[in-house]
Amino acid sequence: MKIYKICFSPTGGTEKVAGFIAGKLGSDIVNIDLTDRKADFKGVALNGDDVAVIAVPSYGGRVPAPAAERITQISGNGARAVIVCVYGNRAYEDTLAELQDCAEKAGFSIVAAVAAIAEHSIVRRYAANRPDQDDYTALNKYAEQIAAKLNSNDSATPAIPGNRPYKKAGSVGFVPRPTAQCTSCGLCASRCPVGAISTDNPAKVDKKACISCMRCAAICPHSARKVNRLLLSAANIMLKKVCSKRKECELYI
Repeated sequence: MKIYKICFSPTGGTEKVAGFIAGKLGSDIVNIDLTDRKADFKGVALNGDDVAVIAVPSYGGRVPAPAAERITQISGNGARAVIVCVYGNRAYEDTLAELQDCAEKAGFSIVAAVAAIAEHSIVRRYAANRPDQDDYTALNKYAEQIAAKLNSNDSATPAIPGNRPYKKAGSVGFVPRPTAQCTSCGLCASRCPVGAISTDNPAKVDKKACISCMRCAAICPHSARKVNRLLLSAANIMLKKVCSKRKECELYI
């Protein structure tokens, strides 16, 4: 049995959660990076005895569109799956429901779902330094419960929260731009999950293609990509009420 870690994690928060859960379920781990826009996901095929940990961040209560598209290209072939959504302490709304539908369309059998918290990718003061020790303690307990279910050959799908139809997907509109510290190294362009940054001139960004994932800002070696300060300040004020109170991880099994 192999553990397939199928993960869309532009800034690393979702990867932390997915990697932890996958590592607790087995040691033979196959990594599938959903942020790699050049990867051949149609060539990824699991066996029925494999287990997948399919993890995405919640963007406005939805699965990021490129992640949804790429997941459905994979051939699950009846493999059991744990679906995971990670959010920045606001809400995950319809993310798990949509992720369930994507995974089942790809041929996976959902046996558990986890909602976890990581540092907000845009306004990083919210859920800062999460997942923390309390989160990992909870995730460890969840992994033990999931492993027990897998070992018992129980393939029942749990009740997973969310609405169908899903909430309307909206555009966040936060497009990081290069500052004077930019050296035009091209790292941001090469690793943008949707190819929104020009490889010839990193200052050029396709606003319609950009999904505000913050990958470019997170990986820049010179911290030279920033979001407009006024927009960031407005987002901070808007999120203060809904993000200030700590939310906890959840398991559906």
